[in-house]
Amino acid sequence: MMNELKPAQAGTLESNDIMITMAPGAQGSGVVIDLESIVLAQYGPAIKQAIAAVVAEQNVTDIYIKAVDRGALDCTIQARTLTALARMGVIPPKELI
Repeated sequence: MMNELKPAQAGTLESNDIMITMAPGAQGSGVVIDLESIVLAQYGPAIKQAIAAVVAEQNVTDIYIKAVDRGALDCTIQARTLTALARMGVIPPKELI
């Protein structure tokens, strides 16, 4: 990681979107995903898996993620997660293009 990581967020609380808020976690804390969703009972594990997969692809190991879902599709969940990671400083902006 080139820069110091800072808290970041992406998304909205509109219908069919997801608000992803991230903060660096303590060393050794792992990936912690706190999820609120209108479809938690049906899709909670799938939403957490979609977020965790993007985080794992970026080799992030210690992070706290708060996700507030309003029925977002997988592609939206992945895009919001990737954007929040970029804003946090994990991904250099030129790699997003």
